[in-house]
Amino acid sequence: MTAVAPPRAAVTLPPLAGHTRISTQALSSTAAAAAAEFFGVAPQLIRVAWADDRGLLALSISLPIPVQPLQKVARRPDLAGPGETVLERARAAKPVLRSRVTELTGSIVSRVDIRITGVRVQEGARVR
Repeated sequence: MTAVAPPRAAVTLPPLAGHTRISTQALSSTAAAAAAEFFGVAPQLIRVAWADDRGLLALSISLPIPVQPLQKVARRPDLAGPGETVLERARAAKPVLRSRVTELTGSIVSRVDIRITGVRVQEGARVR
């Protein structure tokens, strides 16, 4: 007959002392990746800056925004889509980026400022 060991009581460990810090570079890379995902721009084209906002983090993002070629939109106005002006896209990005960066880093982002530095024309595949 095999003896069965009695179940162990759950062991509660005391919390470990120390600090966990995320570097500014890691925060910036994460914010650039989130903005790149939202806008469809390469992360290398995005500049990120941080500021103190009464103890919270204020995020400032500068980037070129992708747009459809004007000739393409003139031929097919439906490509521009409703509500897709540059300003509206930037406004729509703010709460998404705030939430995403907070979720990914655990740091509370209080504000997101977006500066559009230019446009990048999205050239699609040519129709033959």
